[in-house]
Amino acid sequence: MSFGARARIRLGALKHNLDVIRSTAPDAKFMAVVKANAYGHGMVTVAQHLSDVDAFAVARLPEAMRLRESGIDKPIVLLAGVLTKVELQSVLQHRFEIVVHCREQIRLLEKNGGGETTVWLKIDTGMNRLGFPARDTSDLAVRLRACKSVGELRLMTHLASAEERDNPHTLEQLEQFKSAAAGFDGDVSIGNSAATLGWPQGVDAKSGLGFLGDQWIRPGIALFGVSPFDDATGRDLGLKPVMQFEARLIAIKALSKGARVGYKGQYVSERDSTLGIIAAGYGDGYTRHLKTGTPVLINGRRVPLIGNVSMDMIAVDLGTDASDSVGDIAILWGDDLPVEEVARWANAIPYELVCGVMNREASEVVD
Repeated sequence: MSFGARARIRLGALKHNLDVIRSTAPDAKFMAVVKANAYGHGMVTVAQHLSDVDAFAVARLPEAMRLRESGIDKPIVLLAGVLTKVELQSVLQHRFEIVVHCREQIRLLEKNGGGETTVWLKIDTGMNRLGFPARDTSDLAVRLRACKSVGELRLMTHLASAEERDNPHTLEQLEQFKSAAAGFDGDVSIGNSAATLGWPQGVDAKSGLGFLGDQWIRPGIALFGVSPFDDATGRDLGLKPVMQFEARLIAIKALSKGARVGYKGQYVSERDSTLGIIAAGYGDGYTRHLKTGTPVLINGRRVPLIGNVSMDMIAVDLGTDASDSVGDIAILWGDDLPVEEVARWANAIPYELVCGVMNREASEVVD
């Protein structure tokens, strides 16, 4: 690597996490969510390595096209569906599957005369984002099954608060979904990472809800070793971080008591110490919202971020007895420094940090 920040992607950890998640729902089919460049981890690389999942899910058509063009032949689900005739033709041509969440999308399918795709009918059980009321499921299923472009029909919902393992809203949503899924003769998907790892009622949904097809889980963030829960890290769940975000130490200098550091001089040193400058900043995805005190791991010890994050650099206090050298690697998050912990210093969620990695320098992919 050169001196800038980069993500180090460990494929062995990805496989480990897949096995851990799959063990919680061994009878379910597995839809790996790889939207947003696989949460910053490299969508194509991740998909190529997850050859034994049943399907992939992305948010938008260009993501699906990129996977197909990269040789990914498995089913690919568009979680937001499509809205135009041109987009629908691409779906049919490239054998994508689509989520249908609004009446405009149903009308689009009704007007189309050829081709066939699998449709996931989205039921809104309390997220109040995308989807139809559960009470409309039967009527909408009749309309969709009458469309020439609809092959297999499936159901999907999304849990709004599954990351809070004691939130009764999840049970309320499952009860809502039961009114849609009971007796349904197709496949069903409920479980994202949090629902799969934290809610047995969602993992054992087939017996609880009474549908007749297969159950699908669709983990995203947990695949990458990041916890979906506010009160746990991936390590607590038996997961391993796939990404290690790291950069080089590019300067070391004396830091005098009373010296101001960085833009606006908001940090004032309370002692004589050693200043380290690391080649990572908000231009790399190390957000400017991270505060003084944010831990950085260098040579096996934690040192605090000091001052404002710059576009290309951060400053850390290496301590009075520092023996670090220019060129040493600093770990911004990864092994022994969970991204979940770092995110709290920015009043953020770990999803934001890993998705925000800019890849100014190409990721290093290792086994």
